[in-house]
Amino acid sequence: MIDERLERLRTHRNNIGRYRRLLNTELSDLERKFIERRLSEEKMAMQILVADIPPLAIDRPPDDEIISRSGEAQP
Repeated sequence: MIDERLERLRTHRNNIGRYRRLLNTELSDLERKFIERRLSEEKMAMQILVADIPPLAIDRPPDDEIISRSGEAQP
């Protein structure tokens, strides 16, 4: 499931890059407006996808299990 989301993020990122490159070329007003709209849609889709990804949980022992034998906390 995470792999699918990462692939979708990669696709949006690639599309955003492509649209940005196209905006640096000579375009008609109609083409420019279309690409600007698509760029905006891709950015929004990417933001929605990122917001939907849960934060990664790192398996870290509780602080009281990190105490060394001398009784001092480890860094």
